[in-house]
Amino acid sequence: MSKFSQNWEERRTGMKAVLKPGAPLRQKIELATRRMEAQIQYLNGAIHVLTERDKYLFSKVVDAYSKHEIQRANVYAGELAEMRKMAGFMMNAELALEKVDLRLKTVTQLGNMAAMLAPVGKVIQSIRSGVEGILPNAEQELGGIGMLLDEIMIDAGQTTGIGMNFEGASEDAMKILNEASVVAEQTMKEKFPELPALRAEERAEMVE
Repeated sequence: MSKFSQNWEERRTGMKAVLKPGAPLRQKIELATRRMEAQIQYLNGAIHVLTERDKYLFSKVVDAYSKHEIQRANVYAGELAEMRKMAGFMMNAELALEKVDLRLKTVTQLGNMAAMLAPVGKVIQSIRSGVEGILPNAEQELGGIGMLLDEIMIDAGQTTGIGMNFEGASEDAMKILNEASVVAEQTMKEKFPELPALRAEERAEMVE
């Protein structure tokens, strides 16, 4: 059995365990996958709450427009716009985490390609920065997942002797985030209806 395969499947024992304790790489990646899937579900739940809130605010905007209560409509529309920005980000984050989860599962199946993990850590870091101050529980858990992935990459690099190409990882991470952004944008258009258009005199009244 190769050194990588041994570290992939077997728990360290003896002096090796004392000097560098820890579970085999496969178990660590499976743990990271489970934690990732939990965050995907968490974001999905948050998106559902925002979707229901969107329906309520949208009905209020339509009602205000129908009654020509432009200032009230403007207040609701502003709140709706901010909420949709948050929903868009969460959809983007959820889709990016799904791509990351798929990559982790691929690594688990192949038992090699440790360098595939480098962009994953950068995606997690980007999403964590985005949820800072909005979803503190998710921010904390994503930080823990990021630390676990760093540990896995260090283990894999020491085992294989292959260094990580962080420049390439950054490009790959941006590709993952951009692909998720495109899909999220399309989903937003399908999921959230456009606000009713204002007549020229109503737009002028909102500016005054």
